[in-house]
Amino acid sequence: MKILFDSLTTVLILQRKMVQEHCRQFSRSPSKGNLKRLKTLFAICGEDVFIESGFHLDYGSNVRLGDRVYININCTIVDSPKDIKAPITIGDDCLIGPNVQFLSITHDLSSLDRLTQKNNYASAITLGNNVWLGGGAIILAGVIIGDNSVIGAGSVVTKHVDANSFYAGNPAKKIKPL
Repeated sequence: MKILFDSLTTVLILQRKMVQEHCRQFSRSPSKGNLKRLKTLFAICGEDVFIESGFHLDYGSNVRLGDRVYININCTIVDSPKDIKAPITIGDDCLIGPNVQFLSITHDLSSLDRLTQKNNYASAITLGNNVWLGGGAIILAGVIIGDNSVIGAGSVVTKHVDANSFYAGNPAKKIKPL
């Protein structure tokens, strides 16, 4: 389900600027103090979550991280504001490779409608427990990735992923059960 919102309101612009400043501070100095401040942006942040530098986030208030999540360098999460019911949920024991992108926001396909730049559509993204996303993977809006699955490096995930499976490619396709 896609939920419409306008990202150009003054409140949301200011919120993104604040979050982006936290991300820049963390990237410049990925200290425990800056990591702790970064973690406060999330709706939920489990125990033993580790994030490497180069982390980018739009809002954070709609991102839920399970326990023992590892996020490698240069991860980008394009999420929706808190009041939009389209969270990005990452289960327990997930490994996020370098340069992974979570893109939960889409725009109008019509070129005329896109000119307003106001229509943003949010859809939830869900990773089950013990998921490994290879480097450079892109997870698109509305996708659910089942428990214990692996996504190959450079894959673009456009559809749901079965649990206990290896998917790879662009678009990602099931390679084999695990």
